[in-house]
Amino acid sequence: MFCNQCEQTAKGGCDKIGVCGKKPDVAALQDLLVYALKGLSLYANEGRKVGVTDAEVDEFTVGALFSTLTNVNFDPERFTVIINKCVELRDKLRGKVRAAGGNVDFSDSSAAFVPESAIEAMVKQGEAATITPPDIDADVASLEQTTLYGLKGVAAYAYHAQALGQKDDAIYAFVYEALSSMLNKGLTLEDWVGLALKCGEINLRTMEILDAANTGKYGHPVPTEVSLGAKKGKALLVSGHDLKDLEEILRQTEGKEINIYTHGEMLPTHGCPELKKHPHFYGHYGTAWQNQHKEFAAFPGAIVMTTNCLQKPLDSYRDNVFTCGLVGWPGITHIQNNDYTPAIEKALALPGFTEDVPGKTVMTGFARNAVMGVADKIIEAVKSGAIRHFFLVAGCDGAKPGRNYYTEFVEKVPKDCVVLTLACGKFRFFDKDLGDIGGIPRLLDIGQCNDAYSAIQIALALSKAFGVGVNELPLSMIISWYEQKAVAILLTLLHLGIKDIRLGPTLPAFITPNVLDFLVKNYDIKPISTPDEDLAAILK
Repeated sequence: MFCNQCEQTAKGGCDKIGVCGKKPDVAALQDLLVYALKGLSLYANEGRKVGVTDAEVDEFTVGALFSTLTNVNFDPERFTVIINKCVELRDKLRGKVRAAGGNVDFSDSSAAFVPESAIEAMVKQGEAATITPPDIDADVASLEQTTLYGLKGVAAYAYHAQALGQKDDAIYAFVYEALSSMLNKGLTLEDWVGLALKCGEINLRTMEILDAANTGKYGHPVPTEVSLGAKKGKALLVSGHDLKDLEEILRQTEGKEINIYTHGEMLPTHGCPELKKHPHFYGHYGTAWQNQHKEFAAFPGAIVMTTNCLQKPLDSYRDNVFTCGLVGWPGITHIQNNDYTPAIEKALALPGFTEDVPGKTVMTGFARNAVMGVADKIIEAVKSGAIRHFFLVAGCDGAKPGRNYYTEFVEKVPKDCVVLTLACGKFRFFDKDLGDIGGIPRLLDIGQCNDAYSAIQIALALSKAFGVGVNELPLSMIISWYEQKAVAILLTLLHLGIKDIRLGPTLPAFITPNVLDFLVKNYDIKPISTPDEDLAAILK
């Protein structure tokens, strides 16, 4: 195997077993699925030329691509089903395109690939299906991989949006364009720069419809105090990202005397007005995904993983864990048809919290509506000098050494500066009391990584209010990355022309020196150094 798609990858690429826990057979099947999706994309592209689209193919494609993202699906049996479904849909689409007069004669082997029936043989097929051909230029391969990984992030956001009925054909069309372009060995470095930036543009649109989906269904988040303690009684923990799954769990546990807790990136859901209406939606338990071995082992109830962020369940709690949607681990009970009865019955069977556990509280819910609702105060505070600078300290958390940088950075931010944050990187500092400036909290939790659109809209609104470009605002972006949604967001920032981003804790292994040089020269991207050095450089 070889996988370099996450920040935690070993030696520039995991080649024996993934640091995430992914085994070689799963890695091969994920590569084979991407290969099969490239073949499907050829017909989807051609279909659009002759007026043929297929909603089932569109929804399947983003879900299948999302399933290959880091820490989503580790179950080889599930991948064989997805691969076979991909080929079935491809062949049906080929017939529709042919009937409409479109071209169906493609020479690439992915267009006619037939999966083996035995899983071992299918794994062999996957081992022969490389993500990028070995005979292309290293810099071209680097940008192709960047685009592919960004595309996986786009697929994740599109999957969440379509689950709530929000779609845009431009998103699906680009997914097919990008995937099929990966079969074209004639594309130049400039071509791939354009595709990578277009991926950022499409991701912005994807995050926009996801924002519309979430706020339309659950309301615009409002500032909310969330307990980090526990309440006596039965307990069920919900981790991941998906709001629809959480809503379904809250609905199905009504009247059952089970308290619902969030974990990881589900923390910001406490700010959603429609979810807050459930009286048994209690508080937040634990921190970021990489700490779940310790935190899940201590949780006395059932645990549901809704999207990516799953780690190998330990024996001490594996019987308490349930997966749903695209998430999978061999031997772990998977929720079918949105029926959470197995998890609910487990929560009722386990002891829960035998007494109240006191804990501090944190604030969340500072999405764009909440922040822009006090825009006049913010603008006046900047003009008066009360607020000197804004820092967006955002992104993924992870276990690799070096991430204490973000904790120290926030602790050292001067008292006349405000920290905006989103995604699970915030768990390095989310419970710190930074005080306020004239009633404006100095730490504003905008939401999940899925809520990056809110952060972008805040920056754009402030730039309009001050009559300057975003790059002229007293705003600096300190980004931590781990997986592919962060790659998609970075490409969006580049598409918007945002410069002087500090990125860490390490730079992507799939970025070659020449590509990095391009990013430095054109966007002034910098690797993080030390908090003291970076703060001094920014505030000079």
